[in-house]
Amino acid sequence: MRLENIGAMIEVSGLGVTFRAGRRSIAAVSGLSFSVAPGETFGIVGESGSGKSTVLKAIAGLVPPSLGSIAIAGRIVAMRRSKADRRQMQFVFQDPYGSLHPRHTIHQALREPLAIHGLDEAERRIADAIAEVGLGREHFFRYPHELSGGQRQRVAIARALILAPPILLLDEPTSALDVSIQAEILNLLAKLRRDRQLTSILVSHDLAVVAHLCDRIAVLQGGKLVELLDVARLRGGDLREAYTRQLLQASRGYSRDDSAS
Repeated sequence: MRLENIGAMIEVSGLGVTFRAGRRSIAAVSGLSFSVAPGETFGIVGESGSGKSTVLKAIAGLVPPSLGSIAIAGRIVAMRRSKADRRQMQFVFQDPYGSLHPRHTIHQALREPLAIHGLDEAERRIADAIAEVGLGREHFFRYPHELSGGQRQRVAIARALILAPPILLLDEPTSALDVSIQAEILNLLAKLRRDRQLTSILVSHDLAVVAHLCDRIAVLQGGKLVELLDVARLRGGDLREAYTRQLLQASRGYSRDDSAS
C-alpha cells in the first residue's frame, strides 16, 4: 500500500453505535466524525463510559455501527470484514493476559496468525517479531503466566504486527501495567510507529499517555465529540472545554515537561 496516494487512512463519518438493554436503546456513540492521516497516531480520550473503546471496536469491525460509515484507505468497509480487511488492521487490547491463550506458548501465539493468513517463512517472521519488541528466543516456549505484564504486552504487540498491518488499534495498552513499565511500552510503540510508518488510534483515559504518543486528540463525553485538538495545544494548556480541563487535572503524574520528553 502506497501511503502517499491516500488522503486519509481512516475516515469515520457520522458514526453511531446503539446497544439494546432489554427494551431500552442506549446510544454509546452519536454522530462522531474524524479522520486519521497515513502515519498519524490519533488519540481518543474520555472517562469510563464515554464511548471511546466502542469507537475503536466499531472501526475494527467488532461491534456493528447503527449509523454512519467507516472508510479505510478510501474504501468504505462493511461490518462483516474480509480476511484481507482484518490483516490490514490489528488490535492490541488492554489486558495482555486476557488476550493471550493461557495454554499456548508464545511461539504458538505468534505462529497462529501466520497460519490463518497462509504466510510462509513462519520461523523467520516469528524471530523477527519477537526481537523487534525487545524479547528473545528464550521466550518462545514460555506460557503467558511465565511472563511479566510488560513482557506479555510486548508479545501482544508482536502478534499484532507480525502480519505487517498498516493500521494498529490500541485500547488502553498500558493501563494494566505498573507505572514503571508503562513508559517502556509507550517508547516501544513510538519506535515501532517511526520504523513501520504505522497509522494508529490510541484509546486512553490518561491525557499524559496521549500527549506522549499522539499527534491529535479527540475528547469524548457521553459518546459525543467534545473537543478536537492537537498535542501542541494540549501541552500548552490551550483547552477550550471545561470537560477537557477536568480530564487533564485527573491524569495522574501529568506535566508539560514529562509530556514534551
